Amino acid sequence: MHIIDNQTYTLEDIRTLMRRQEPVSLGPRAEEAIRRSCRFLQEVLEKRQQVIYGINTGFGSLHRMRVPEKDMQTLQENLVRSHACGAGDELPPPAVRLMLLLKIITLARGYSGVQLKTVRRLADFYNHDVLPVGYEKGSLGASGDLAPLAHLSLPLIGEGEVRYRGRKRPAREVLAELGWEPIRLQAKEGLALLNGTQFMTAVGILNLWEAQKLDLWADLVAAASLEAYDGRIEPFSPVIQRIRPHRGQEETARRIRRILRDSAIIHREKPHVQDPYSFRCVPQVHGSVKHVLKSVIETFEVEINAVTDNPIIDAENGQILSGGNFHGEPLAIASDMLAIALADLSNISERRTYRLISGKRGLPVYLIENPGLNSGLMIPQYMAASLVNQNKQLSHPNSVDSIESSNGQEDHVSMGANAVLKTSRIIENVKTVLAVELLTANQALHFRDLPPSPVIQKFLEPFRRKVPYIAKDEILYDKIRTIIDIYEELPVEFFRELAGGEVSEIR
Repeated sequence: MHIIDNQTYTLEDIRTLMRRQEPVSLGPRAEEAIRRSCRFLQEVLEKRQQVIYGINTGFGSLHRMRVPEKDMQTLQENLVRSHACGAGDELPPPAVRLMLLLKIITLARGYSGVQLKTVRRLADFYNHDVLPVGYEKGSLGASGDLAPLAHLSLPLIGEGEVRYRGRKRPAREVLAELGWEPIRLQAKEGLALLNGTQFMTAVGILNLWEAQKLDLWADLVAAASLEAYDGRIEPFSPVIQRIRPHRGQEETARRIRRILRDSAIIHREKPHVQDPYSFRCVPQVHGSVKHVLKSVIETFEVEINAVTDNPIIDAENGQILSGGNFHGEPLAIASDMLAIALADLSNISERRTYRLISGKRGLPVYLIENPGLNSGLMIPQYMAASLVNQNKQLSHPNSVDSIESSNGQEDHVSMGANAVLKTSRIIENVKTVLAVELLTANQALHFRDLPPSPVIQKFLEPFRRKVPYIAKDEILYDKIRTIIDIYEELPVEFFRELAGGEVSEIR
């Protein structure tokens, strides 16, 4: 049992929790913080009779409309119902589980005025794998992730749908089966559940875990391509990195040197004195991705532990404050940065593939015997170029756009939800582009008269077992798909051990 007691979580802490799938429970400090906040809110409502946004008023541009005390519960439940209007594909289970966990963590801070039993019920959902059905599209990333979080919250009141034991079922039916009464939302609770950045944060965390693994894979694939192209090791020299000491650049060069330390191909005499930029500038380009990744991780680690509700119930200082912590701009800009960095990672990868099939450095054109009769690896490069083009279009920043909503009350929004979603699409494209490069480098290495470095041999071993040398034209789709499947099955630790480092080293 993991106890949530208002500690600070890192990205790795969250990864460990999700991997172990251990149940969670609230600790005494968290429970007391929740009770104190709820108690203070009730006292304010009973004694001061003041107007408080979203508690005894309407929402958004309806904040001028006063709501009678007898209708406060209906107000909160109506909010959840009316905002559950997501679109697109269903959210995958890992994203929903993360949203539940993140919502528990933020409500446990004790600034939202919710009932303790509401937070406990969210923990019940998480622990019993009762996953509310929600949808990807529909959040502006400003007043919180309203639509996705409304779908997450509907089952609390016995409405909407959940996935439970592999089936999609009405929430009320599953709650009855488990002996759980629907929660009757009290003042502020609907708003507390819907305000927040938990959708953006959850999908962004999944993107970051993927990006960390891709960073390792990209360095290993680039090293294999450098050997296959009979490249030079000088651009990775410590001296070159030391006199332009960007941490990501230094880390990338160090990784490549380690991977190729015992390479007979790399350390032999070369007739050529320089390599093209796509090989020579790997430290600078891959290093820039590491720099962005580090920055984005820092932003998301703040968000994991943040209170993104509104208004804030500050029981300690006896005040209720309206603010803008639900605004997703930090996540939107960070996700746009990550999207741009990953798009460029695919760009330089495709350029290395292009070089390898060009019939230079002693390699046959398109890396195939009897070219002409055989097309070899001509078309995988076309496909990679197509995905790189798509990544360039997708990497246009969502955060620079804003569309006014709620009759002008919400006049600037982050579009952070769209930023994390498009980054997910870019990640899938990057996987494929790197798979094409790996296929190409692996094929090219078969034409070398010396074996690759021991690290590269170990790296390629699981791929070569299922994707052997291509002697004549074959269907290549399944080979590329197989490489992606193997990559996804291999744990991040496999790549980390071979690459000899991880992103945390550049902090």
